[in-house]
Amino acid sequence: MNKPNPNTSATDRTRLDKWLWAARFYKHRSLATEAVEGGKVQLNGIRVKPAKDVKIGDRVEIQLAEARFVLTVTGIAEKRGSASVAQGLYTETEESRSAREAQREERRFVTTPGDDLHGRPTKRDRRLIGRVKGSF
Repeated sequence: MNKPNPNTSATDRTRLDKWLWAARFYKHRSLATEAVEGGKVQLNGIRVKPAKDVKIGDRVEIQLAEARFVLTVTGIAEKRGSASVAQGLYTETEESRSAREAQREERRFVTTPGDDLHGRPTKRDRRLIGRVKGSF
């Protein structure tokens, strides 16, 4: 017999910002609220307010930095639990997962600007810069 999850609500719906926090996409609930208000989160393809109710079966799209998650809600939690409980609250679509993997591979081979710079120029570097600029 399955044990009832103590974090699952009896009404099977909760606020969007609270769900994002419980699912561990944001460290603080206020960050989740700001993300929803800033348009970084959509519910069923629509930009909504943080107090909008989320229910099982809803589609949530989250933009975190460069990563975009497309999720289907599979569970509701009122409280923030462990990471294993949080992962049970959603399933990520296969398209979303493959797009993030492709993006990760692209970033792996691209060097970021300024990677070769290591702090302030040395005396030798300053002399070379002066010669190139013609100030010496």
